[in-house]
Amino acid sequence: MRNDSSEDQNTLRESVLGALINSSEKTLSAQEIARVVVTDDSWPNLLAPIRRAAVELALAGRLVIYRKGKPVDPTDFKGVYRLGLPRHD
Repeated sequence: MRNDSSEDQNTLRESVLGALINSSEKTLSAQEIARVVVTDDSWPNLLAPIRRAAVELALAGRLVIYRKGKPVDPTDFKGVYRLGLPRHD
């Protein structure tokens, strides 16, 4: 997953969703997801691609981006964020 080819982005999007589905936590940070996706010390290289994937997935309604515990606009958020699956209450 070194480059941003569309196949790599699809794989990363599926990996992000898989990490959220398989987690016992309601939300995960990008760092936590990166450590699930790769098992070596290269996980920091995935932080920007995970953010891009998260924005795409949020725009598609497949996940929610949270900041300070509240959902945010996927096209306009800064700082520390967490990702979660949409809730169907």
